[in-house]
Amino acid sequence: MILHGYFRSTASWRVRIALGLKGQEAVQVSHHLRKGEHRSPAFLALNPQGLLPALEVDDGQVLTQSLAIIEYLDELFPEPALLPTDPVQKAKVRAVAQIVACDIHPVQNLKVLQRLRDLGHSEDQVQEWVAKTIEEGLDAVEQLIADQSGRFAFGDTPTLADICIVPQLGNARRFGVELRWPRIQAIEAACLELNAFKRAVPSAQPDAE
Repeated sequence: MILHGYFRSTASWRVRIALGLKGQEAVQVSHHLRKGEHRSPAFLALNPQGLLPALEVDDGQVLTQSLAIIEYLDELFPEPALLPTDPVQKAKVRAVAQIVACDIHPVQNLKVLQRLRDLGHSEDQVQEWVAKTIEEGLDAVEQLIADQSGRFAFGDTPTLADICIVPQLGNARRFGVELRWPRIQAIEAACLELNAFKRAVPSAQPDAE
């Protein structure tokens, strides 16, 4: 497998965690976001959306969107499972993952931030808007997992929810958000005891700056 990503891309970070939990290796190909390498004709031929990550799999197919890639890996390599078997718990795990991947994370993409600047918003306004979105989203996540037991978001093994939460906390720090979520922070600490999470952090990647 070939993983097209970038060390600081939180969506790529999620896939790196999933690969690690599954005990799988992928060749990493970096596309520097700030240099616009994800908009090159060669990469757009792989992913017309021009977003990271993209995963080339053994049969030559190209998969896009981190959650779709992770569920593909979960089906291809069933152990350890990243989704519960109980339908209600499975829906709750997916909901937390989607809060991060669909509601919080997109507003921090470089393309979105640049559009805000192009519309005349000051850098302070842009940063404030991003921080507010992160805070509102993680406030909701903290409440949604408050009644769940175990070291991780949903029990004693990591799920898709944890895979999304940890990179988002990294982004929160990068944007100067004051962390105020004890349950989420405890989950992050538990995750970072695992090699799959430690090896996936941006500073451990070959293209880290």
